[in-house]
Amino acid sequence: MAFAVARTRDEAHLYLDLHPCECGSVETTWENGLVAVDEGLANRYWGTCDDCGRQREYLFGLPERPVMPSGYPTFGGEEPSQLLDAGEWLWVADLSAGNVPADDAAEAHRTLSIATAAVEEVVKFIPPGADEVPDDAFWSQRGREMRAAEPGRFQLDRLLIVRDSYRDLAARHA
Repeated sequence: MAFAVARTRDEAHLYLDLHPCECGSVETTWENGLVAVDEGLANRYWGTCDDCGRQREYLFGLPERPVMPSGYPTFGGEEPSQLLDAGEWLWVADLSAGNVPADDAAEAHRTLSIATAAVEEVVKFIPPGADEVPDDAFWSQRGREMRAAEPGRFQLDRLLIVRDSYRDLAARHA
């Protein structure tokens, strides 16, 4: 059984934050390390839910080429995510951009950097020469709901405008 690839630590931690414990809590202190599996190696994240004490574990595949962090956040390389679909990435961008603090420039910069990077992740799903995210880039319930609610938001020109706006706002808080 192949595991979905977590391209970077930032992407793995975002995935873990978006997948709470069965009790609903996201409060888990994660440990991680490589483990041998039938297919070779996997990146194992494990921990205990701070609220209910349930043991949690996720296995992620390793990227073909390691992605070296080039700032914060670094979610991945040039290829699209296998963990989060295009709609989930736009949801993360919306959530981040909607929670920018007005009284903390450093945190505003960090939050807007996450929003910018999340929109960049949506753009990675668009094939060369295409002008919108294809249908097969939406596989989660949340992602499909995002697409159904406002399909025009997944057009390349609109995504680039949003990304650039978030990037400009982040730069103002740097």
